[in-house]
Amino acid sequence: MPLPDRNQEWPPPAVRQEMRLYSQWGAWYSGSPERLGEVYGGNQVMPRIGMDPKGWDKPVQYASGLAGKVARWFWGTPTPLGQAKISKLHIPIASDISATSADLLFSEPPTLKVPGKKGQARLDAVLHEAGVYGTLLEGAELDSAYGGVYLRVGWDTTMCEHPVVDALPPDAAVPEFHGGRLKAVTFWRVVHEDDGQVWRHLEKHERGRVYHGLYLGDDDHLGRAVPLQDHPATAEYAELVDADGGFDSGYDRGLLVHYVPNMRPHRTLRGTASGRSDYAGVEGLMDALDETWTSWMRDLRLAKARIIVPDVYLSNNGRGQGSMWDPDREIYTGLAMLPPPGGGNNMITLSQFNIRVAEHTETAKALFSQIVRGAGYSVQSFGESSEGGQARTATEIHMQRHRSYSTRGRKIGYWTPALAWLAEAMLSVDHAIFGTKVVADRAQVEWPDGVMPDPESLSRTLDMLNRAQTVSLDTKIRMLHPDWDDVQVRQEKERLRDELGLNVPDPAALDETFIPAAGDE
Repeated sequence: MPLPDRNQEWPPPAVRQEMRLYSQWGAWYSGSPERLGEVYGGNQVMPRIGMDPKGWDKPVQYASGLAGKVARWFWGTPTPLGQAKISKLHIPIASDISATSADLLFSEPPTLKVPGKKGQARLDAVLHEAGVYGTLLEGAELDSAYGGVYLRVGWDTTMCEHPVVDALPPDAAVPEFHGGRLKAVTFWRVVHEDDGQVWRHLEKHERGRVYHGLYLGDDDHLGRAVPLQDHPATAEYAELVDADGGFDSGYDRGLLVHYVPNMRPHRTLRGTASGRSDYAGVEGLMDALDETWTSWMRDLRLAKARIIVPDVYLSNNGRGQGSMWDPDREIYTGLAMLPPPGGGNNMITLSQFNIRVAEHTETAKALFSQIVRGAGYSVQSFGESSEGGQARTATEIHMQRHRSYSTRGRKIGYWTPALAWLAEAMLSVDHAIFGTKVVADRAQVEWPDGVMPDPESLSRTLDMLNRAQTVSLDTKIRMLHPDWDDVQVRQEKERLRDELGLNVPDPAALDETFIPAAGDE
């Protein structure tokens, strides 16, 4: 039986180290102070953190061991007695890194081309109707955060008449790699929890087959297999599976799932086929940035003007109710008080501390630059610039963001095979499930440059080429509109010929027609 047939620890011990890293990276990606506190402190501390970014801040009560290592993190230190947990603040730079990575890859979507006009038309329709490019943006963001993402092709005949694709994070999967390639994968989810009982739905993908199973266990163990119809979340699969617990996927050339690593090699788990997160190696810097920001906001709180007054200034609330001081009160009359020792009439003390703005600003900027650089990006990709707001050409922008585009180029190397597979898998499912006559084939992937050309610079280039009469009308149109297809280019040439009064009887000669330069006869 492809699915587990006995009770076992879940997730399996073989992926325990990966799951710990996913928990850590997922906490940074979520931007939740509560999750960061759970990961780096309390009873859910992750072993194998092994980093000591701020050993000088080591509390005495955590002198050694795992607790001592975690306590050196800002998010691992316990909250002081009487202090609210909200005093620890978080800057969501991790999610900014992942969003920027996704934008660099798919803000301008790549072009997928397959042989044949019918196949191309059907692929374009499926990509549009299924919202694939939006899913790719989602997948690229998860890929950056968790070090990898799974693209899964499926269908739902009750909802739509085309295949669909979704992006799944790696912390919900148990993969099986062979030779660095995904051989099989089991997705799992908790569908119900009640009184210590945990219902899990397992979905395993193999070559040409998909299996579904329902298990009843506890928090740490899979438990026993139960019929799919025993829970509403899995009842729909009971009619699809055969005696083996699965059904044909409609794609015999491989899996309906493709794993896209974010970046390899994995620096922590050497030899694994899994990818590493953009956060790998900069967690301590992100922790220090949160500590800097929290310290800055603490200065603001402590620097609020406070008035220290003697007890006689307090308003008595009655027996057993204590006293109070109203800081918004402006006039005090009829006060019976004794003069302070040594004479004088001032019994009110004003307390107001300085705010270390410059120190915190420079520290935060330095940490931000190191984090972004360590993640593989340029600070200019995050809106930071030292050019004083001056206009820059596309070439200058590309040079300043060179590190970001180098990282983008490396990631394109992992995404290109995945997109080629995606076109073939979706068309195969479209043929097997929905009965279309299109033959599935792997797509050719064409990526955009990733940076928009400067219109002024491009117009000057076109003008010089036009005056030198060294470029055809067709080439000029394609330079100005690189995303247009042949039909759009041909229509634009016809419009230009009509507007400029160019009479070219031979259509083949249109490629040699030049736009007259200004002032020419």
